[in-house]
Amino acid sequence: MQRHFFNIDDLNFSDFEKLCSQSVCQEDYPFSSSVQKKVVLYDGAKIRSVIGTTRALELKTELHHCLKEGPGLLVIHQAFPNIKAIDRATEVFQEIITEEKNYAEHHGDHFAEPGENERLWNSLQKLCERDTEAFVSYYDNPVLCFVSEAWLGPFFQMTSQVNIVKPGGQAQEPHRDYHLGFQENSLVSEFPMSSQILSQFLTLQGAVAHTDMDITSGPTMLLPFSQKYSLGYFAWRDSNYIEYFKDHAIQLPLKKGDAMFLSPALFHAAGNNSKSTDRIANLLQVSSAFGKATESVDRTKMTKLIYPILLEKKKNNLLRPDEPRTVGASVVDGYPFPTNLDLDPPKEGSTPENMQALMERALSEEWPVDRFNECLNEATMRRLP
Repeated sequence: MQRHFFNIDDLNFSDFEKLCSQSVCQEDYPFSSSVQKKVVLYDGAKIRSVIGTTRALELKTELHHCLKEGPGLLVIHQAFPNIKAIDRATEVFQEIITEEKNYAEHHGDHFAEPGENERLWNSLQKLCERDTEAFVSYYDNPVLCFVSEAWLGPFFQMTSQVNIVKPGGQAQEPHRDYHLGFQENSLVSEFPMSSQILSQFLTLQGAVAHTDMDITSGPTMLLPFSQKYSLGYFAWRDSNYIEYFKDHAIQLPLKKGDAMFLSPALFHAAGNNSKSTDRIANLLQVSSAFGKATESVDRTKMTKLIYPILLEKKKNNLLRPDEPRTVGASVVDGYPFPTNLDLDPPKEGSTPENMQALMERALSEEWPVDRFNECLNEATMRRLP
């Protein structure tokens, strides 16, 4: 009978070496602009030109292949072309970080000593609450939506955390990420290998550069193809794998507005910042509709905040046809489950109306804000037990 449960004793380092020694051929990625250090690079303008065309599915397939069978990561130059929106978001993030330091204990970090770096949890909702117009400008990003759907499909759930690594900030140890990357080996071993592999496809990791990041600023260290090692959730703590990572990991410089996306199963680690300025990134953790996100986000509240802005643009004929979906994808709970089917039964087909469809219907009919809020509250209550 085939085995389905494994533990750390099953590690095979030579298998890992073979996987990570693979090369990348740019011919396999026809939409890309280049390949550097096994990383596939894309131009944001090229991706934007393909979205909505007959070649969009080809591009989604290529991006998915890059993250799954390919090196496990990609970089999009000028993924966020609105630099003013980036700078405004940075200002808001820094304001909130300063305020939180004044009234609360340090919130901690995944890898640094308290106070060594700065971490802003749930930067998604906090930006939306502090400056909704800046939030809409920032997340009105078809590229972000497109890449997330290429890996996760529709109805994904956006969360984000700002990370500011200060000069002298220490590098991370190599690791895998959420879900099972946050668990101890003893618990990982209780999950069958099918669940361990499935976990990788429930999250997309991303990082938006809010400052220019040359190598001295310590951009993320990455080990291409390491996401393909099935036993990786056991391996990343093992000394042999750590040493291999240190000898073979690569780093790429990023410009403000560039974005990097990677499989959560890729071995990676933040680098050491030897520069004289802070390295600022908005870390995106995008979750499948079928998974559980790391952070609790009040999506009903956020939807109420963005609706008046989108409605005003609609009334002034300034709302692009795709904008409610592009912005809404990072805000609204677009998946209809879980819900209370006694109170929220399917109206057409097999699912109730989701919040994204409700908002799009309201914008199409130009509902007043009060009416939309009332209907949104009713829809939210119907989903409660």
